[in-house]
Amino acid sequence: MELIDQHTKNIMEGCKERARQAGLRFQDETLEYIVTNRDLLELSPKLMIPTLYDYWVHDVEVLKEKGRYELYPHNPYETVINTRPAISFYNDNNPDWLNVMIFYHVLAHIDFFQNNLYFRHTWDFDLTGQALSDKRLIAKLRSEKGRWVDYVIEFARAIDNLVDYHGELSAVHRPGVGVRSRRLDYYFDLFLQQVKKVKISEYVTEIERYNQCTREYREQAEQCFFAEVNARYPEFEAMFEKHRGGKPDGRKDLMQFLLEHSEFLNKDENKWMLSVIQVIRKTSLYFQPQIRTKFMNEGWASYWHEKLFLQDERIGGHEVDFARVHAGVTSLPRVGLNPYAIGMRLFQHLEEMADKGRLSNDYQRLLDADKRKTFDSKAMKGQQKIFEIRENLSDFTFINTYVDQDFVDRFRLFVVDRRLNEARMVWQYYVKSRKAGDYREMLLGSLYHPPVIRVDTGRTRDGTLCLVHRFEGKPLVREFIANTMMGIEFLWGGPVQLETSEVAGTATRPPSARERGEKEPEIAWRRVLYEMKDRKLTKLAIG
Repeated sequence: MELIDQHTKNIMEGCKERARQAGLRFQDETLEYIVTNRDLLELSPKLMIPTLYDYWVHDVEVLKEKGRYELYPHNPYETVINTRPAISFYNDNNPDWLNVMIFYHVLAHIDFFQNNLYFRHTWDFDLTGQALSDKRLIAKLRSEKGRWVDYVIEFARAIDNLVDYHGELSAVHRPGVGVRSRRLDYYFDLFLQQVKKVKISEYVTEIERYNQCTREYREQAEQCFFAEVNARYPEFEAMFEKHRGGKPDGRKDLMQFLLEHSEFLNKDENKWMLSVIQVIRKTSLYFQPQIRTKFMNEGWASYWHEKLFLQDERIGGHEVDFARVHAGVTSLPRVGLNPYAIGMRLFQHLEEMADKGRLSNDYQRLLDADKRKTFDSKAMKGQQKIFEIRENLSDFTFINTYVDQDFVDRFRLFVVDRRLNEARMVWQYYVKSRKAGDYREMLLGSLYHPPVIRVDTGRTRDGTLCLVHRFEGKPLVREFIANTMMGIEFLWGGPVQLETSEVAGTATRPPSARERGEKEPEIAWRRVLYEMKDRKLTKLAIG
C-alpha cells in the first residue's frame, strides 16, 4: 500500500476543482492510496480502517475472502472511508480516464460524509487516530489478560447493534444534556402520542409551532411554547413530574447501562473490561450512519460521477469504456436490488420533478393523467432540492417519502416473487406487483433495522437484569439468543431476563393456494420470557 504518484494526485486535484464548481463541499485535505486486490481483502474485514483493533474474526474473514477471490477474481475500483482527512483506496492498474470517473465518485462520497446530518457525530475527530489508540490499548490488555480480552470483545460485539445511535445523534444536534429539555421529549414522544393519541396532522402542527417559537423567541422559545401547552392541557405538568420521578436517568442503551450499573464490571479487578466495551460501542456508533444511508450514499456518488464525467473533456475516446463500467455499477437487475442504481435514479427523478415543480401540492392534487404528464411550472429548483435531501435524509426517509408511482412507472420497476413448478421441480420467478406501495415496502424491508431492546429499570432488581424487546413484527433470531444472553450474563455478573415475542402458531397453506392468489394466513404471536442463569437458558410463555 502506497500513496498515489504526483501525476495521479494532480488528476484528483483537478477533479476537486470541478466538483466544487458543481456545488459539492468537502475539506481540502484527502489521502489516496494505491492497493492491490489482495490488500483490499486484508482491509475489508476491518471496515477499511487499517488501524482498527485486531480480532480473530477479522482473520477468519480474510481467509474466507481469499478463498472466494481464488474462485471468482474481481477488481474493485475504489473504497473511501469517513475519516479526517478522508482516505480512499484505488486499484493499482486503473488507467487515467477511469481514475477521473472514480475520483468524482469518491469526492461525492466525501461530500455526503461531511454534509449529511446523520454523520454529524463523526465530524469532530479522526477515526484512524482514535482507532490506533484503541488498537494499542487492546494489544496491551491482551498481553496482560490473555484470552479474556477476546471474550469481552466477543460478548460486546454481540450487542453492539443495540447502541442508541439516534439518542447520540439527538444529543449532538441539541447540545448539552443539561440544556436539552426532558419536558420536550416527554411532550412529543409520550404525551401527544401515547396519552392523548393525537392525529398525525395535529402532531406535525405542534412541531411547527415549536419551530416557530424557536425562530421568534430563541432562548425563551420553550417557555412561550409550554405556556400554550399548559393552557390547553392543565394536567400536563403533573403528568410530566410523575414521569420524571420514575425515570431520572433518561433512556440508555444496553451497553451504556452495563458500563454504568454492572457491579461485576465496576469491580477493581474488572475495570479494564470497561475500556474494551467502550471501544466496541464507540466504533459501532461511528459506523451506524453508513449502514443507514447505503442507498443515498451510493446513489449520490453514482449520480455525480456520471454527471461530472460526461462534462469532462477527458472522456474523449473512452465513451464506450465509460458506458461499460457505468452500466456494470448502476444497472437495474431483474431480480434483487442494486443500491447504486436505485439511489442514482431516485436523485435524477427528484431533480427533474423539482425542476418542473412536480413536488408541489398543486401537482400532487392533480388526478388527470394527461395533465400530470404535461405539468411544468418551470420552477428549476432541482439542484437545490437534491442538495437539501442529501443533507437531511437517511435511507428510510428517502425511500419512504419519494418512492411513488411516478418513480416506479418511469423506470418500469416491479416486485419479483417466485413459485415452485411442481411438475419440473424448479423455481419460477414472476412479476408480483408494479404498485409503488409494494415496491417501497420491498425496499424498506431490505434496510438495516436492528431490534429495539431496552433495559426495564423498574423490573431490574435483586441482581437480575430485565430486558424488553419492543416487538415490531419481526422475531429475534432464536439461534443467537442463547449465546448473546450468555455474554450479557457475563458482563452483568448475574441472571438476565429477556421478554420478547415469538410465533405461537400459524395455519399452513398449500402451494396451489398461493398460485390462486390467496392471502397469507395470519400469524399468532405470544410474549415469552427467556432467562439465562448460571449459563443455562430457560423459556416461559407469559401471554
